[in-house]
Amino acid sequence: MPTSKNHHCALMVPGDNQKLLDKIGTLNADIYILNLEDAISQENKIKARDMVCQQLKKTKIKQIISVRVNSFDNGGEEDIKVLNAFKPDAIRIPKVQSIDDVKKALTLIDKDIEVHLTIESAKALDNLKYFNIDKRVTTVFLGILDMFESLKIPQSLIKRDNPLVGYILSKFVFDSKLANLEHFSFVYQEYKNLDEFTKWVEFEKSIGISAKTCITPSQVEIANSIFSTSKQEIQKATIIKQLFENNSQNGINGFIHDKYGFIDEPIYKDALVVLKSLK
Repeated sequence: MPTSKNHHCALMVPGDNQKLLDKIGTLNADIYILNLEDAISQENKIKARDMVCQQLKKTKIKQIISVRVNSFDNGGEEDIKVLNAFKPDAIRIPKVQSIDDVKKALTLIDKDIEVHLTIESAKALDNLKYFNIDKRVTTVFLGILDMFESLKIPQSLIKRDNPLVGYILSKFVFDSKLANLEHFSFVYQEYKNLDEFTKWVEFEKSIGISAKTCITPSQVEIANSIFSTSKQEIQKATIIKQLFENNSQNGINGFIHDKYGFIDEPIYKDALVVLKSLK
């Protein structure tokens, strides 16, 4: 079972589109999410599940393959039962509300498959910090459209300058970090508007989010570029780490550097965070 950590991009792939399923592994996404839920019509869900199972049977790639199943009350349990035999790296559960939902997912999903969760309601967001109840629960995805619907607020207010949006994103990343869960921000639906997509990713990075769910190859490239650590950041962190460790051996835990200013233990620990994110 792979470890879902330090990724930047997940790509949604409709489970009923063979042309797109065949592209799995050819793009720079860290996680491929084979979707059986919202984007698939009710009449097409069983066909899509069969197509996904056949794709899992023949696809072996280094990236993580996660299957987004239907909700428990809409065929999700049967989805999981069928998928267990084909061993995706992860199964993503929608409409999670409580710890009981997470426990149910852990019971249904085979023990060698990761459990991913969709956080798409106010209740789910409120409970997020409690969801890491098993090592198989590794990753959460934000669904902001359903989040706004759960709050009875129109989606037209999903704007970067809306304080409520900032609060939701901040709480999502804070509680994900608190629970030690990898987190992916929401899908930006206007896939042709790459300028606005870029602004969203930059905004999300500025508040600590480090990964995005995408729906096109162009979005994948932008997310990877923005969320990746720059050469300058890596160089700075490497130098600070070396300098601090060398000085610390001589009993000096605070000193001035011509380029990077005053360096002490908090600055050193920040450098370690940067370098750890590369692993």
